[in-house]
Amino acid sequence: MNLLKDFDWKPLALVPVLALLVLPFIGSPSTWVTLTVAGLAMGMIIFIIASGLTLVFGLMDVLNFGHGVFIALGAFVATSVLGAMGDYTASASLWMNLLAVLPAMVVAMLVAGAIGLAFERFIVRPVYGNHLKQILITMGGMIIGEELIKVIWGPLQIPLPLPAGMRGSLYLGDAAVEKYRLIAVVVGVLVFALLLWTLTRTKIGLLIRAGVQDREMVESLGYRIRVLFVGVFMVGSALAGLGGVMWGLYQQNVVPQMGAQVNVLIFIVLIIGGLGSTTGALVGALLVGLMANYTGFLVPKMALFSNILLMMAILLWRPQGVYALSK
Repeated sequence: MNLLKDFDWKPLALVPVLALLVLPFIGSPSTWVTLTVAGLAMGMIIFIIASGLTLVFGLMDVLNFGHGVFIALGAFVATSVLGAMGDYTASASLWMNLLAVLPAMVVAMLVAGAIGLAFERFIVRPVYGNHLKQILITMGGMIIGEELIKVIWGPLQIPLPLPAGMRGSLYLGDAAVEKYRLIAVVVGVLVFALLLWTLTRTKIGLLIRAGVQDREMVESLGYRIRVLFVGVFMVGSALAGLGGVMWGLYQQNVVPQMGAQVNVLIFIVLIIGGLGSTTGALVGALLVGLMANYTGFLVPKMALFSNILLMMAILLWRPQGVYALSK
């Protein structure tokens, strides 16, 4: 109860406040509902991607600008897995579709996590503690990763269509809401709940957070913090792979450079949320998703700059982001 009393709810209120402020400008309530659900879905997908980088920076103090390669890798793995399960993806049954999409997500996470292990060992580990070198070497790693993706899958855009049962819309009154966007919201909520529970309610989460605060003390108790941190990096990479699958299905196509393209949104989310904050990343991602959809509808020419303006406004209010690292 004390945690709930001490929790700062003001940043969470920004999401409904933004949605309600835009309603008079949109005019049509049904259009507003459609745009709002689309924005929340986009935000949840961005959160899934950003949550991995949030873990890596918040718990390991590593600026991984190569995070985008795991996004692209997850998406391309999904094209291969779903391509081999045509009978399931062509079915109009949502449950049959899930029997194809869930294995694609699992395989993408496993592959991204395994590559993340190698990435941490050979690229990130030599530059722990040096942010400038981390930025340079991880960007180089992403470029190499993109070229390897081109070698395996080719340099051209590959379609990643939604399974048949996930296409189309449901109607809430006059508002049309795409089925896949609702699925994306559910998956995002599950990922957030699992992360929050792991970090705050489990022994592993306690050890990781303690290791961040006082590594020597935790190691003196017999725990191998380096192994835990490697595990954190693998989980962060796996979450990027999962987000890549979700983003590829959202866009319905994949390209080797897709990770680099999404990286800009990810870092805006991390800055808005407060570097390293899982709850802050959720708030930032939802705000970014809503802002992108609202401005894309109201002022299309401003869509590319709207999230930068949003970030500036948030930082004027809270220069360190909406939540401190401890949140």
